[in-house]
Amino acid sequence: MIDIRRVFTQVEHIHHEFGPRADTPLVRGAIGAVLTNPFAGRYEPDILPMMALLDPVGVDMAHKLHAAMDVPLEQIATYGKGAIVGAGGELEHGALWHVPGGYAMRELLGWKGSRVAYTAGKAEEKTGQPGNALSIVPSTKKVGPPGAALDVPLTNINAAYVRGQFDAIEVRVPGAPAADEIVFILAMSTGYRVHARVGGLLAKDISKWDGLR
Repeated sequence: MIDIRRVFTQVEHIHHEFGPRADTPLVRGAIGAVLTNPFAGRYEPDILPMMALLDPVGVDMAHKLHAAMDVPLEQIATYGKGAIVGAGGELEHGALWHVPGGYAMRELLGWKGSRVAYTAGKAEEKTGQPGNALSIVPSTKKVGPPGAALDVPLTNINAAYVRGQFDAIEVRVPGAPAADEIVFILAMSTGYRVHARVGGLLAKDISKWDGLR
């Protein structure tokens, strides 16, 4: 069921946004895996089995993205995920990425909380103690033609209210997805927008450690 045709990685270093040059550039990266959509062209009521099969795909992509960004793991400050479904599929096929994509990055970054992993439509609880990556991983998805772009949202890994780290990265895989494919995407960055100055909670002031503040 898992047939990966291409893996596309992009990394950018942002030095300034028409203001003073940053002492340290913001590093943003994304990785997209182009997979055959086994449900393209038909309605399949039970799609959950594919979710479990995507777990190792997510883990592999998270590690490859971190390696491509070439920064220490502790410098990863934001994350996000997304999916572009080819025209032969439906939006719900992209939703299969919510669990395997999000938790792959959270576990890479040291999260140790409770996870629901779906296997053949059954929920299995994995428990532990909360650690890093407490914030929910923001997400977006769409159905689109080959070359469609997706703005993948990014927020702080521990507190969704860190306003200066609200961001997005545009991801486009040339020639993908075909009508019978899906592009699954992970994205991460090293922190604040260059020249962020609109106030709000700072990462250094996170105090509740509840995933929000």
